[in-house]
Amino acid sequence: MIRTARPADLEAITALHTRARATYYRGRVPEETYAGDLHLAHAREAWSRAVARPAAEGAVLCAEQDGVVTGVAAFHTADGATTLTQLHVDPVHWRRGTGAALHAACLDAWRRAGIDRVRLEVYVHNLRAQAFYAAHGWLPDPRPAETGSHLTLWLAVTRPSGAGPSGAAPSGVASPGAAPSGE
Repeated sequence: MIRTARPADLEAITALHTRARATYYRGRVPEETYAGDLHLAHAREAWSRAVARPAAEGAVLCAEQDGVVTGVAAFHTADGATTLTQLHVDPVHWRRGTGAALHAACLDAWRRAGIDRVRLEVYVHNLRAQAFYAAHGWLPDPRPAETGSHLTLWLAVTRPSGAGPSGAAPSGVASPGAAPSGE
């Protein structure tokens, strides 16, 4: 099940975020950068701000299975530009469709909001994430990267065929991002 994050989810989200980042940062950056006490406090505060953000400025979505948060995605819209700021799946839940379900829910939200282009930055060594995004239609920024540690990717948000002007599916048709529980 994909749902909007709540303040009560903050500890679970922060822990999941830390576990997921460890899979691609371990051995590349100092552990305190992604798992130290200072990082955990900073991450919790950042997630708290994101969860409290007004809907017009973005959202934090949780994947939940049997009452456990198994994935999280966050996006932020400011000055007319939308950025997918986070998409993490707990490593013990990889390869179960959780990331795809979160991505589809984000797409639905972007379509409903009339957003037609989204950007993200992905850690250059996170090849797993890069492959995921490529499979979901994200393309590299054609301009040279400004930093050596991240790549910028872009996604054109298209409306599904048969959708009305808002991108919503016609009445009686399931939303294309709807995922069965447990994905």
